[in-house]
Amino acid sequence: MLKFEHVTKVYGGRKALDDLTISFLPGHVYALVGPNGSGKSTLMKAAAGLVKPSTGRITRFDVPIGVETKKHIAYMCTEPFYYDYMRIADVAQFYADFFDDFDTAKFASLLEFMGLAPQMKVKSLSSGMAAKLKISATLARNAAVCMLDEPLNGIDLLRQDQIIQSILRAANPNATILISSHLFNELEPIVDHIVMMGNGALLLESELEEIRTRYGKSISDLYREYYAASQFPPIAPTNSSTKEKY
Repeated sequence: MLKFEHVTKVYGGRKALDDLTISFLPGHVYALVGPNGSGKSTLMKAAAGLVKPSTGRITRFDVPIGVETKKHIAYMCTEPFYYDYMRIADVAQFYADFFDDFDTAKFASLLEFMGLAPQMKVKSLSSGMAAKLKISATLARNAAVCMLDEPLNGIDLLRQDQIIQSILRAANPNATILISSHLFNELEPIVDHIVMMGNGALLLESELEEIRTRYGKSISDLYREYYAASQFPPIAPTNSSTKEKY
């Protein structure tokens, strides 16, 4: 279980996370939704150990986020993070050197599925191809927690299904998976929980089907309605947020 307890992160007087308390459980796929600045990326970076909370506590199975937890958490950020001189084969070696759980066979399979080749140079990749490389490298880790920050950014509409399928193909069914995106319609087929954020705070968290039943709307419609009207009735987290699925 990845657990945030009253976590606040302040940047220059602004709260990127505001007293956030939430648990992410194994065997579930969570969609983090909200506009830019809502705290989605900061949440992921804090879980990955790249950002230190100003106050509060983040743990994985009661172990504080740090060197030990990084072995089990894979994080794909939105920024490019490969050297231009690298070929895709070098990226594979880079990951294999740093992460014991990196599966070179799975990476090769994902590359083939994505239409990428080991000899391609990183600097020659289009934005869409570079995005597919980042996704492939992250998913090739057999990590207990996998976080993808805006994985559909830079991907044309015709290729977004391919990315969704790659996540389905590579995902460990026992892993905790967090995906942030504004493209809710594309994510709805693969997620089972929704986490809606605004101004660093948790606005709503529940199972996807419970939200659909409660409001009778898609997540996209609910999102538009909320940010147009600024509020909607809160829904309490389900039992699955407080106890293990298995």
